[in-house]
Amino acid sequence: MNKVINILKPTGMTSHDVVSAVRKILNTKKVGHTGTLDPDASGVLPICVGKATKISEFILSKDKEYLCEMTLGISTDTYDSSGTILNRSDNIDFDIEDIEKAFDKQRGEIEQFPPVYSALKINGKRMCDLVRSGREDEIVLKSRKVNIKNIEILRFESNKVVFKVECSKGTYVRSICHDIGEELGCGAHMSLLIRTSSGMFKLEDSITLEELDAKFKDGSLEDYLKDGDVDFVLREYKYILLNDNALKYYTNGGAIDERRFLKSDYRDNDEFVRVYSKDEFIGIGKLTKSNNITTVKSVKMFV
Repeated sequence: MNKVINILKPTGMTSHDVVSAVRKILNTKKVGHTGTLDPDASGVLPICVGKATKISEFILSKDKEYLCEMTLGISTDTYDSSGTILNRSDNIDFDIEDIEKAFDKQRGEIEQFPPVYSALKINGKRMCDLVRSGREDEIVLKSRKVNIKNIEILRFESNKVVFKVECSKGTYVRSICHDIGEELGCGAHMSLLIRTSSGMFKLEDSITLEELDAKFKDGSLEDYLKDGDVDFVLREYKYILLNDNALKYYTNGGAIDERRFLKSDYRDNDEFVRVYSKDEFIGIGKLTKSNNITTVKSVKMFV
């Protein structure tokens, strides 16, 4: 099986737990996820199986959308409800205009500091593991540029703010909550998080591990996953159909110029394309242009 499965991750499981469960259900070793989702969070977690693991980076790079609940007046060391409470504040008498002004600081391209309790690595060690082993002094936090493409308050009641956010890869919604709490001067943490989309994968189309198990056992999984084919998942990329006699040179790492394309629909600013030979999908290629001639070279091979 070479598929991408849109799994609905439950709360309480790590992304690695989900990978292990899929391996067990499908009885296959080659399984990987497309970017971690915190154990306390639920929602969309695309899982790659078989040769589909080769495209995980292309899914990981896509924008994400989340539904989040933020609790004002309580800050924690993990920036979410699983951590140790650091401070409490009763000074949460804000109106919606105050909240909106704090949210304005979280729009567009911003510099964001990740939580120390995260899977980001320093010298090969995850920051969360360094903190838990008493080696926090080895951590030097560095900000990262992220893009908050849309953030919208849906409800504000008492000390709870529910909002929707669409953001680039690498964004920590926990940090958004923490930073808003700092801006308001009362502290805050993320009390609930649901990933509603990851690129083309949507919450309404996701499948639970229990449903995956049932469909695999009754033989209906392949039909259910017809939209999980690798080239279908990559359909946003344009395509190139190679001349038959170009295949061997291409699969050996050679660059094929446009005079050996049978068909194509790429645009001048495209970087990656789906590559086909004899109408069979063979991988992802990267385009370059020199002396007004476009060439394609393989970056991911599927044959």
